[in-house]
Amino acid sequence: MYVQGFLIAVPEGNKDAYRDLAARAAEKFAEYGVTEIMEAWEEDVSDGKLTDFRKATQAEDGERIVFSWMIWPDKQTCDAAHQRMQDDEFWSQDMEMPFDGMRMIWGGFSPLFTMGRD
Repeated sequence: MYVQGFLIAVPEGNKDAYRDLAARAAEKFAEYGVTEIMEAWEEDVSDGKLTDFRKATQAEDGERIVFSWMIWPDKQTCDAAHQRMQDDEFWSQDMEMPFDGMRMIWGGFSPLFTMGRD
């Protein structure tokens, strides 16, 4: 198992547009081998003294945090998907991004501990 995680600040008014984009992209990622995607909309995010989700994404007033992850069978499948994305015309379409991609934080992780998952 390999996990990619994302943090994004999305304007509150763009929630439906973000959900629609996530659903469209999920279909493509499924073609590439992703096994699970979670897109979670902020409900209870506290402001921290030193750092927090808002500071990390430079969230502005009126923006909500999206905490997201994708589960891949392994890092090789994930890497192959990213290579396929370079040649897939789907990603070069003129898609309206409902968030500022420059403030997206993402990374890949190998599980250290899991519970409730095979």
